[in-house]
Amino acid sequence: MKRIVMTILISIGFFASFICGIIVMKYHSETVSMLYHKFSWRLDNVYNDWNNPFKIVTIVSSLDGKIQKAIYYKTTDNVKKPLLVSLHTWGGDYRERDPLAKFIVKNNWNYIHPDFRGPNRTQDACLCKKVIKDIDDAIQFALKYGNVDKSNIFIVGASGGGYATIGYFMRGEYTAKSYLAWVPITDLIHWYWQSKNRKSMFAHDILKCTSSGNNSLDVIEAKNRSPIYWEVTQRHNSTLEIYAGIDDGYTGSVPISHSILFFNRLVSVYGFREKRVPENDIVKLLTKAVENDTHLGKIGDRTVLYARITPVISLIIFDGGHEMLSEYCFKRIKKLAEQ
Repeated sequence: MKRIVMTILISIGFFASFICGIIVMKYHSETVSMLYHKFSWRLDNVYNDWNNPFKIVTIVSSLDGKIQKAIYYKTTDNVKKPLLVSLHTWGGDYRERDPLAKFIVKNNWNYIHPDFRGPNRTQDACLCKKVIKDIDDAIQFALKYGNVDKSNIFIVGASGGGYATIGYFMRGEYTAKSYLAWVPITDLIHWYWQSKNRKSMFAHDILKCTSSGNNSLDVIEAKNRSPIYWEVTQRHNSTLEIYAGIDDGYTGSVPISHSILFFNRLVSVYGFREKRVPENDIVKLLTKAVENDTHLGKIGDRTVLYARITPVISLIIFDGGHEMLSEYCFKRIKKLAEQ
């Protein structure tokens, strides 16, 4: 009798293991991605070095009264200094590690690193009106309490921060001297399908942001949160610089089509239609069929593979992936501040 019971239990165990194996095989990618999104930014991007001279400040939303926290630094110089507004990535918040922070202290500039509703996994985040207003409020705070040269305000971000930078360029109250968007997302509809087909948790984030149910994307709401579909109001005395690594979409999470297609839309509206990236060049860039030479120069230590420059908007495709070249980025901002 014991042998029969033992045989049955072993059989059940093997069957359960088989079923679990199938489930793991089916959902492994999404499970790993989910755990990564839940924990990785806390482990890798948040650090405890936001101490002196940086401060955590609280800002009351002028839209709905919610409290927004931000990392803040006020120049100690008696002379007015530039303000750098640094926007966190898709899954981060105001506590996220910022590679630009060390350059702020070294150059004694004003700085704010706002929360703007935190990670892009809620309806209140993801470039809704509350996000734009939170960035407005953060800039207002820095202007009120800092010794800011108002002619030298810079807004910068990478990935989800690049997405927010472009969103603020389109709809923000304050006009910066320059906006630098690195590897940005511009189209949530395209990015949803790109992410879903890679079994990336970013697809689930987009569903949460857009209030989509039953794993079916709310296309209208996704468009409302996608700068590429927004009405373009031209900014004067300001520039937008878009940077994308050619490997992004292969080794990274945001294909460079987001940067290229957004650039093409803006230059058409701004009257530089001849600067659009032509279709044959788009194909070459997306398939990485471009020559790796140095005739376009370098940004930092990376070769520029493709460039389109206008007086207002520029597009730089460099030899790299889903990243910001932080040292070059600050040097570029510093050069712009001196102009």
